[in-house]
Amino acid sequence: MLNLQSLKKAVLSAAILVCFNASAQNVDNNLDELVKAAQAEGQVNSLGMPDHWANWVGTWNDIKNKYGIEHSDTDMSSAQEIAKFKAEKNNATADIGDVGEAFTKVAVAQGVTQAYKPTTWDSIPDWAKDKDGHYALAYTGTISFMINKDLVKNPPRSWNDLLTGDYNVCVGDVSVAAQASSAVLAAAMGLGGDETNIKPALDFFAKIAKQGRLIVSDPSIANLEKGEIEVALVWDFNALNYAHQINKDQFLVVIPQEGSLVSGYSTIINKYAKHPNAAKLAREYIFSDAGQINLARGFARPIRSDVNLPEDVKAMLIPQEQYKNARNIKDHKKWEQTAKQLPRLWQQHVLINMQ
Repeated sequence: MLNLQSLKKAVLSAAILVCFNASAQNVDNNLDELVKAAQAEGQVNSLGMPDHWANWVGTWNDIKNKYGIEHSDTDMSSAQEIAKFKAEKNNATADIGDVGEAFTKVAVAQGVTQAYKPTTWDSIPDWAKDKDGHYALAYTGTISFMINKDLVKNPPRSWNDLLTGDYNVCVGDVSVAAQASSAVLAAAMGLGGDETNIKPALDFFAKIAKQGRLIVSDPSIANLEKGEIEVALVWDFNALNYAHQINKDQFLVVIPQEGSLVSGYSTIINKYAKHPNAAKLAREYIFSDAGQINLARGFARPIRSDVNLPEDVKAMLIPQEQYKNARNIKDHKKWEQTAKQLPRLWQQHVLINMQ
C-alpha cells in the first residue's frame, strides 16, 4: 500500500507522462493547436518538393513568413521517396514528400504514411483522395510536348507527328519517375490503348528507339537549358515552368491532339516524421486557397475547383481547348498492376532497341 509521499510521487509522474504525451502527440482536430505544435517543431523537411517544381518555393516562403517554420528539400523520384521513408523509419530525415498519383497507394501499402485531412477536405474530389486521409492530390498535370523551337523547325502537335519527326525525344527513366511512366500511359491513351493496354505505347517508343531518337535521361531544366533535348515529354506545369525560367520564347508547349493523360501529385506525410505537425500544417496550407493559387502560379492545375484563380494566373496556362482529348485514369488498380510490370516491359520492348 502506498504512503502519502509515494502517492504524491506517483501522481506527479503520471502528470508528467500525460503532459509529455500531449506535447508529443500529433495534433489533428484543432487548427490553432496544430499551428502551435508546428511552430514548436520549427522545421519541415521534404522530399521531391523543390523550389522549381509547381512553384513550391512560393508555398515554402509563405509557410516560413506566416508561421516561422524553416524548410529544406531533397529532390528525388516518387519511388525513391517511399523507399527512403521505409529505410530510415525512426531515424527519419524527411517529414513529407510529393509523389505521383500512381505511387500513392503504394506508399500506403508500404505502411510509411500517416493520415491528415485538411480543413478543406470536403472540396477535394473523392477520386483524388484516400478516404482515411493518407493522401490527396493537390494538383493535376497533363503530359505535354515541350519543344525547343530553336532546334525543331516543324513542331509536333500529335503523337503521329512525333513518330515521323527527325528530332530526339526525351521521356526519362520509367523505372523510377512517375512523370516518365505517365508519359508512357499518355502515349498509350493517345494511340488507342489505356491503363490495361500499353502495347501501342511500347511499340511507338520502340520505333523511336530504333531510329536512334529516344533519350531516357532526366528531362530536367539543366538538360533542357544545355540544348541536349529537342522534345521532352513532361507534365504541362513543368514544361511551362522550365520554359519560363530558360526563355519562354524559345519553347512551345502543346497537349498532343489525339489524347493524353491527366494525373496528379499528392503529399504523403512520413509515418516516422520528426516534425509531424509541421508536415500536417504544410498540407493544410497547400490545400488552402492561397496554397492552391501558389500551385497555379507554378503552372499546375489546382485540384480544388472552388478556388477563383486571378486573371493573370489563368493567362499563364495552356488554352483549355487543347485538353479536350486528355483524360484521367479510369481504373487505378489496373494501372497499378500495369505500372509494376512497366520497367520490365520497357526494357524488353523499348530499351533493347536503343542504338
